[in-house]
Amino acid sequence: MADASEKKPILQFAPFQSVVDEGFWHRLSSLKLNKLGIDDSPIPISGFYAPCSHAQVSNHLSLLTESLPTEASEQACTSSVSLGNRNKCSVPGTIYNTNTFEGYQSLDKQSLLKAETKKIWDDIHSGKALEDSAALSRFLIISFADLKKWNFYYWFAFPALVLEPAATLVGIKPASQWLSPEETESLSAACKEWRNSNLTADVPFFLVSIASDSSVTIRHLKDWEDCKGNGHKVIVIWFYDPCHLPHNPGWPLRNYLALIFTKWNIRRIHFLCFRENRGFADMGMSLVGEALISVPKVWKDRNSVPNAVGWEYNMGKKGSKCVNLAKAMDPTRLAISAADLNLKLMRWRALPSLDLNVLSATKCLLLGAGTLGCQVARMLMAWGVRKITLVDSGKVAMSNPLRQSLYTLNDCLNGGEFKAISAVKNLKQIFPAVEAEGVVMAIPMPGHPVPSQEEESVLNDCRRLHDLISSHDVVFLLTDTRESRWLPTLFSAASSKITITAALGFDSFLVMRHGAGPFSSSNNLKTQTLSGPADSVDTASLSHNNGPQRLGCYFCNDVVAPIDSTTNRTLDQQCTVTRPGLAPIASALAVELLVGILHHPHGIHAEGEHANANISANHEQPLGILPHQIRGSLPQFSQITLLGHSSGSCTACSETVVSEYQDRGMDFVLQAINHPTYLEDLTGLTDLMKSASSFDVDWDKDDDDDYADDNDCVEI
Repeated sequence: MADASEKKPILQFAPFQSVVDEGFWHRLSSLKLNKLGIDDSPIPISGFYAPCSHAQVSNHLSLLTESLPTEASEQACTSSVSLGNRNKCSVPGTIYNTNTFEGYQSLDKQSLLKAETKKIWDDIHSGKALEDSAALSRFLIISFADLKKWNFYYWFAFPALVLEPAATLVGIKPASQWLSPEETESLSAACKEWRNSNLTADVPFFLVSIASDSSVTIRHLKDWEDCKGNGHKVIVIWFYDPCHLPHNPGWPLRNYLALIFTKWNIRRIHFLCFRENRGFADMGMSLVGEALISVPKVWKDRNSVPNAVGWEYNMGKKGSKCVNLAKAMDPTRLAISAADLNLKLMRWRALPSLDLNVLSATKCLLLGAGTLGCQVARMLMAWGVRKITLVDSGKVAMSNPLRQSLYTLNDCLNGGEFKAISAVKNLKQIFPAVEAEGVVMAIPMPGHPVPSQEEESVLNDCRRLHDLISSHDVVFLLTDTRESRWLPTLFSAASSKITITAALGFDSFLVMRHGAGPFSSSNNLKTQTLSGPADSVDTASLSHNNGPQRLGCYFCNDVVAPIDSTTNRTLDQQCTVTRPGLAPIASALAVELLVGILHHPHGIHAEGEHANANISANHEQPLGILPHQIRGSLPQFSQITLLGHSSGSCTACSETVVSEYQDRGMDFVLQAINHPTYLEDLTGLTDLMKSASSFDVDWDKDDDDDYADDNDCVEI
């Protein structure tokens, strides 16, 4: 009998094959960048397969988008798997995604395979595999995701316990030839019921008992004792077979046989390889076979884990696979992923608190699309800001492209394109996903009187500017004249918008953030006010409020209203003549200042901080200090941070001016534009200058007693 057994052929199994959907790699990339970072811990995943449904093509084990947990999952082990799907049998798996290609190559693959094999072995001995038979097909995948080049390296393993000696095949043939017509009909009906039930459709391993009257019953593995005790004619172990070969069962049968022998000590086993055609059981494709198993007694010992095989073959030999998705991806989507890569990598270690959602949702209005405007727009995109509006009335001149980084020679031809339109066009060429808009409009300015026939047009520009500022979160003042910054400063103060100014000299620059408006909802900000007209400033001192004070705007240090600074100027005064390196420095600092504001817990109301100031650890921000003003000088290669509080006599953001604007609206704006001294009269600057000129100051250098005591000094 032993000789006969030895002559029988060895039972051979068709290896599992894998296929990975593109969506899986996209979710893995997103998970890696947004949640996992440098954490390379193994991640539980789910694979899917179904019974073979084509006579010439095997089904593969597939990884889909839902195979991985979502980024919002609290636990990494939670994946969004739908149950009861007849076409998607869920199988547990584990992915080991390394941080480097070298780490991927150096993984101890044999140890990983052995670890997964032990899980299967433990599930068999503990009985878990009887409750959840999908555990018998557990798999693992090792991978490395090169997110710069969009290359994904991976290698599957489908651990299978090695039967020693190998199982022998007594015979195998189509189920329709092994079963009687009555049994075939009864089995087909039972299969249909099993496959159409949400409770059993995706259960890959089960038992079939055939009674003497040809009736067929399908049961779960845990019901083995019930099958054995009912005097059935024959009991067949049944499994969903992904293989299409006519004489070989698929890979899942290997561990199934191990379970049958280990749990029930059965040596002669009938197995049914279930296959379908158009959603119905196909008894011509399905196979019934008989096998003999003879394994060592050591298999009864749970601590003795058998050997295993299972690393997938690639092109006929063991080896990993690589897929490149760069060409398959939509260029815009690829650009977004690449643009966000550096920002998301910041969150891994350097800046975990970086809020990319806040940055991408922030709407920025750039007033001026010249040297500063071009640089600020590009810096904003680099920080992840996606909503940008540029306002400018000028056209691109031949002298612009060298210093204004959003323009080329083609933009200068035929008289030049409007800067606002050309800048937006080129922004979208740099980054197609940016939501940019260009507005061709001049900003009305005080000191530039408006003829009566043009008043309505100018007022329309004022209203349009007001609407633009109201619809944005941040305003950048990047124009090249002082007076062009007044109206947007007023509108921003009235609506308490984050406002940032960048201004250039020949070799110096100023970058500053404006304080909140005088009627801001913050209830602990105070305005430093001048003490009044001439009769109340006889001590030449200013009142000093205790507690936090509102930060000043661009005009708060002025003692005159903004006036016409463009008339009667020579060519070098008409052009913005600056050292070429100045604009990129100032622009970068302006954008960094905005990012600091957006990430500060007090936002626009944050107090101004000095460099080298003593800041407690409890108040230190991840991005560093948040200054009020930054002034830089290229001749000395120096930079200082300054703090200036708001002035009660400011012609742009004081309570007096903002109140007057809110009461009178555009009539007030038109009067301020047409009458240069109106703002000085309104704010008290006229009286202040008169009173200041009337002071009679006597300096006596010989009498030390005339010097003020330290206690008499007043902070201005």
